Amino acid sequence: MTDTHDPKANATTQEPAEQEQVLTQNEATTKETITNDVDSSTPDASESAQEAPLTCVDVIERIKVLAQEPLNAPKEELEHLKQTFYKLHRTTIEAAREAHLASGGVPEDFKPDTSAEEEYKAAMSVIREARAEQQRKEEQQREENFLRKEAILDRIQAIIDNSDKGQASYNDFKALQQEWKSVGDVPPTKQADLWKQYQQLTERFYDILKLNIEFREYDFKKNLEAKTHLCEAAERLAEEPDVVSAFHQLQKLHEEYREIGPVAKELREEVWTRFKTASSAVNKRHQQHFEDLKKNENENLEKKTALCEAIEAIEYDKLTTYAQWNEKTQEIIALQEQWKTIGFAPQKMNTKIFERFRAACDTFFTKKADFFKGMKDNLAINLEKKTALCEQAEALQDSTDWKGTADKLAALQREWKAIGPVSKKHSDAIWQRFIKACDTFFEKRKEAGASQRSEEHKNLERKKEVISALATIDPANPTEEDSAKMHELIREWNSIGHVPFRDKDKTYKQYKELIDKLFDAFHKREATRKVARFKDSIKEGMNVGRERERLLRAYDNMCSEIKTYENNLGFLSSSSKSGNSLVAEMQRKMEKLKADAEVILKKIKALEEKDAQE
Repeated sequence: MTDTHDPKANATTQEPAEQEQVLTQNEATTKETITNDVDSSTPDASESAQEAPLTCVDVIERIKVLAQEPLNAPKEELEHLKQTFYKLHRTTIEAAREAHLASGGVPEDFKPDTSAEEEYKAAMSVIREARAEQQRKEEQQREENFLRKEAILDRIQAIIDNSDKGQASYNDFKALQQEWKSVGDVPPTKQADLWKQYQQLTERFYDILKLNIEFREYDFKKNLEAKTHLCEAAERLAEEPDVVSAFHQLQKLHEEYREIGPVAKELREEVWTRFKTASSAVNKRHQQHFEDLKKNENENLEKKTALCEAIEAIEYDKLTTYAQWNEKTQEIIALQEQWKTIGFAPQKMNTKIFERFRAACDTFFTKKADFFKGMKDNLAINLEKKTALCEQAEALQDSTDWKGTADKLAALQREWKAIGPVSKKHSDAIWQRFIKACDTFFEKRKEAGASQRSEEHKNLERKKEVISALATIDPANPTEEDSAKMHELIREWNSIGHVPFRDKDKTYKQYKELIDKLFDAFHKREATRKVARFKDSIKEGMNVGRERERLLRAYDNMCSEIKTYENNLGFLSSSSKSGNSLVAEMQRKMEKLKADAEVILKKIKALEEKDAQE
């Protein structure tokens, strides 16, 4: 009888050699997937900013330690040490090159120091050679095992060819089976054919050998019990919490299953189907586990990429104060803590994404250190500037030029605000010194202001008296005495100092209205008198044309002066306050010029009338 569904083919339906290759690949994938994450052995960015960085010497010393037991050296650590060494080595060579060029050397003369790289390669070669030797021995052993198993197959074939020996042949066959099991692995490329030959010979032995029926049934019964036990064990693995462990245990069960002989022909399909079904359940869980793991790793990569982008997006030019840098530092630390809570990324990206995150963190802390160093220098410079302002304020604190000094101190205060901060240990002292000088001056000005306000009220009373005196002059019939009185009152008004600000405009308006009326009356009276005198002065024989020409020139000059006054008043009126004495004086002069120009026109008209009479 033959066992047509040999479980050696696979955990499901593959041939034995293919099964062992798949198992080997899965085991390798499993080990790499669940163990190879740089995060588990590499310090985070915040720690790297504080701990002493690795050097090429440190890497070489670690490799030498691993070389003492080369066959036990972890592959992941060796790969990490390799990347770290060449990264440090390149940095060292580049720094030496820059130093060479900075000292005036030419690029062609630069010769890098390769002694560290040679020492590194020598240390690594010890491990590589040991592993190569170990691999060579294992390959040699597998070849020897292959030859031993071929010899066993030949001996089984001989037993089959001489199967008429009965019990002795059966015992010899069982002994060869035990010997076959004791032989180790063979080359993978030869395993499938070798196992197929063994299986065929085993089945032929049981199918064609004329064994005693009791031996045959007993063997089938024992094999059934053993395979049933393996089926139960495989079914229990479906409940194993550790999916990876369950998968590895299943591979051992398959090895045991294929080493057990056949069962009764009518039970072979049933037993194999049961074992295959249990195996499929474990394999599906294992496959789903790694699909979920891959999905989680991709999600973790997205989360870690987002953290990298968050740090890389920092606008350093906007971090201009200690508080802003310290606030941003807390954000970076929070992101580093968040990073630690995220699981592994896919193996091919795990190292790269961590290096990107660490580089972004290192950039931040480097720029922060540069800022704080620069700020320390700026604090000293700011202290010097503020000390100079204190000295200037102290030089002005006793001044009695209230307005001018107040403007200067206000300018110093604006300049003080424009200067950046100083160190905390000097901040209060330098500010108290500056504000003390300013307060000293303004307190004195306040005291003087109280006296000044009393004087301003006296001036207001005097100006009201001037206004009252001007109001007694009758503009309808002004006299010479009135003119003299008006001019005396104007001089008195101009000699009086400031009045309270709230009364300034009102008082000046009353004064100006009276003055304008009086000046207008006096100008009209004077103009009439001038024209009358001019008419009386016209005599026979006067060169009327020449006199008229002289008056026209005088009129044109006056018009030109009036135009100049109008232009000046246009500029001043937009910036001058109401009551400005300069504006008022210019307006009075302009009005006088207009009145004089009117007088000249009247004189010209008188000349023309005289000329017409003649």
